[in-house]
Amino acid sequence: MSELAVDMFDEICPSPMQPLRMRDKWAPMVLRCLEDGPRRFSELRVPLHRTSAKELTRSLRNLQHDGFVCRTSVGRTVTYELTDLGRSLLDLLDTVYAWSEEHGADLLDAYDPDDAEGGRGGLAP
Repeated sequence: MSELAVDMFDEICPSPMQPLRMRDKWAPMVLRCLEDGPRRFSELRVPLHRTSAKELTRSLRNLQHDGFVCRTSVGRTVTYELTDLGRSLLDLLDTVYAWSEEHGADLLDAYDPDDAEGGRGGLAP
């Protein structure tokens, strides 16, 4: 086994630029909801009813900050829409969803609901 390089995560490493932050589990679902065009917040709440308004707002702000979603306000109407950069992630999401579907049973078998660390094996998020 090779040694890990000391500069593996150097200052110029792009790891902070990861497109889908693992801490934001709603981001991929928000991107999917915006796939067919602009949506209002209330429209996004329908398929994302398991998240709170606060969590959805946080996801939308993160996606906007990262350049994947744009927010447009006309009068009292606010809509969210994928940018070209956000749209470029849709093929990647297709790949991840296909992998998840193929390995769904394995993921369920590996999941331990009694794991106090939430399945992280004691590792920090």
